[in-house]
Amino acid sequence: MNLYGFFKFLVGFILAILLLAGASAAAVLYFAAKLTRTPEKPIFKNEKPVVQKVSTSPQPTNTTNELAPGTYRAIVVERIGLILRDTPSRNANRIGGISYQEEVIVLEETSDQRWQKVRVDDGSDRIGWVSGGNTEKLD
Repeated sequence: MNLYGFFKFLVGFILAILLLAGASAAAVLYFAAKLTRTPEKPIFKNEKPVVQKVSTSPQPTNTTNELAPGTYRAIVVERIGLILRDTPSRNANRIGGISYQEEVIVLEETSDQRWQKVRVDDGSDRIGWVSGGNTEKLD
């Protein structure tokens, strides 16, 4: 075997290794990108659909920053946000949601303090019930 033949073998071997490494890296990046994408939300047969509650009577708008007696401003402290429901029950219809650190006005609480009736303070005047203990009173 001469030197030229050995050189051809060495260059071919190195190119083959580089080609295999590049193809492996491309495959890993492809599958990693597929695995990091979040899947679609499943829909179950027994799940209640999200219902928009339509108010037939106009809600009085408070143009000043004064609140009615017994109400107070609060902020949502639950990191995943809260589900807004039409009645104080886990089986109640969902009428929307409230994001983390969104300001609300707590209108009333149940006697056992497990539920709070809130109005979302974003100009939409959405009113509903949320699970108690997930808001923090603002000063």
